[in-house]
Parts: sequence; C-alpha cells; structure tokens
Amino acid sequence: MDEDNGDDGMNVGVAEEPMPGYVELLTKAYTVMASALKDCSDCGLSLSRRTLLDNAYITWTEMGLFFICAVMWTQMRRGLTECLFKPFAHSCCLQPKDTAKMPESTWKLVFYTMSWSYSTYLLFFTNYTFFYNPPSVFYDWKSGMSVPTDIAIAYLIQGSFYGHSIYATVYMDAWRKDSPVMVVHHVITLALITFSYAFRYHNIGVLVLFLHDINDIQLEFTKLNVYFKTRGGSYHLINDILSNMGSVSFSITWFWFRLYWFPLKVLYATCVSSLQLVPNIPFYFFFNALLLALLLMNIYWFLFIVLFVVKVLTGQMTEVNDVREYEVEDPSLLKAGKLKKQSPDAGHQNNVEGKHIQNGITKEKHL
Repeated sequence: MDEDNGDDGMNVGVAEEPMPGYVELLTKAYTVMASALKDCSDCGLSLSRRTLLDNAYITWTEMGLFFICAVMWTQMRRGLTECLFKPFAHSCCLQPKDTAKMPESTWKLVFYTMSWSYSTYLLFFTNYTFFYNPPSVFYDWKSGMSVPTDIAIAYLIQGSFYGHSIYATVYMDAWRKDSPVMVVHHVITLALITFSYAFRYHNIGVLVLFLHDINDIQLEFTKLNVYFKTRGGSYHLINDILSNMGSVSFSITWFWFRLYWFPLKVLYATCVSSLQLVPNIPFYFFFNALLLALLLMNIYWFLFIVLFVVKVLTGQMTEVNDVREYEVEDPSLLKAGKLKKQSPDAGHQNNVEGKHIQNGITKEKHL
C-alpha cells in the first residue's frame, strides 16, 4: 500500500477514446490476441515462472490482512445473523422458509451496498478517469508501481470478502442450482483480485468491481421484498410492488452493466488497449482468460433471467421467485431417494431453518 492518492488515474491532456461496438471488440481483440500468440515464441511454464517472479509484488503483511479480514467477515456475519437478522425475521413473522433465507440476503445487501458505494466514489468523485476512458487504466503502467491507498482499501475489502464468500457459499448459504457455478465465480474473482493487485492491474479491477456489485444489491433487495410481502400471514402490496420493480431493474442493469459495459469497456481495454500501451504486458493471456470466464458466467446467469421473464410472460409464474432455488417437494428428488419426506408436524420449522438442500441432500447449515 502507498500513500499516493489518485495520481495514477490523472491523465490531463489525453483525449478520451470512444467506446467500441461488439463487432469492433471481436475483430480487434481477435487480431491483437492472434498476433500476440504468434509472436510469443517462448511461451510456456518457464516464461510464466520468470514473469511471475519478476512482476508480482505482494507482501506477507498484505496476505495476513487478507486472511484476518476474511475471518472477520465470517464472524461478523454469524454475529449479525444470530443477534440481529434472525430476531428481526421472527419479529416480522416471516414464513419459516423465508426466515431461514432472510439473514443471507440482508447480509449481502448490506455488504454490496457499502462496496458498490465505495467503488462509485472512486470512479466518479475522485480524479480517476477509468470509467469514461477505460484504456487509461494502463496509462503510465509500470511493474511494481505503487497502489494508491484508496484503491488498496477497496482491494482489501473485496478480496477478503470473496475469500469469505467461498466458505459461505458451501457452508452458510442456501444451496441453489447455480451454487457450483457461484463457487467457481468466487474462485475466479478472488484470483482476479489477487493477481491484478500483485501485477498492479488495480485500476481495471476497480472498474470490474463497480460493474458487478450493483446487480447484487438489486438481487438481494428484490429477494427481501419477496420474503416480506407475506409476513404475518397477510399480503403486503408495497413489498410486492418493490419486488417487481427490483426484478425489472435487476434484469435491465444486468445486461447493461455486465453484458454491455463490461465487455466493451473492460475487455476492450484488457484485450486491445493493454498491448498497444504496454507491449509485452505480463500475463496478458492469463488475465484475459479469467475475464472471459467471468463474462461467460454472466451470460450463464443471464439465461436464468431470460427464463424468469419467459415464465412470467407465458403465465407459468405469477409472482417474483428465484428460479435458481431447489423445490423441496421436487418429485424427481423424492423418487431418487435423495430427499427424505417428513410428516407435516415433524418439526417443519426446525428443518427449514436449520438445514438446506445441497445437491438434493438435506444439509446442516454452519451458522
């Protein structure tokens, strides 16, 4: 970390480059990457090892802070769940299944609102020009350059949270159809955060985090309103309206931020501008492969959104619901013998609140 604060993002007198279209992205990215691959005559493990040793800068202190903060997030979530979120859910008389899921959504809503607000501050209320001029993330790039303190703080917060999230997805969250993909997403995101910090690609990292966190806010906000619209055994119109508004805004911003701005701002900068501004930039193919994998997962999750819209338009679904959730009464799971049937009065609430379904198997929550 360094006390420098914003100079790396200041590029006075440099004209902003216009954002490309999809066709320009595909053609230029293909041309540049094919040329780079052709010119890389000694690519291999030996070169990767030398590049890693020569260009990676991360201290034991920074790694220690990462692990401490990851454990802190886990303990903070446990504490807030037991002392605040669960009692609040019970006081609102939510349905048992909603009482079990409400703490997870509340926790994520709080964190992502905080993290996205900080990323917004960095991009729009400081001297950084990364959003309006994405190629500027590579202006004046140098191996081992100092990381401004404000960006280093963002990296510590986000990196440690995704470290916590890998554990939380497996042991704390409700298991969903896309949970294996979610684990892979968290691993790739953590790898991007760690290596982009070590190789001083921190400027592009701030832009990636900004473009992704907003959808998590909208998703958890929508889910909470779904849980609260039937609280106390009665229907609440305001929560129904808010959940519908949230689902619409979530669908729109998912495409706009993750499938429009992300490839045209981030991938164009990393695939095309990076080599133009920094010839022989370290780990060019590795970082772009991770970013492309992130884009593919964004497309995968967008298919769930399209499925949701189709179900609503065709009348298969009359209200907002998470199509990624397992149906506890799924007959295929019952037929396979993976899900045990319980009698109606055999401690239903304890079953719902204390366990969740993982790969069709009832599993204890580690909360």
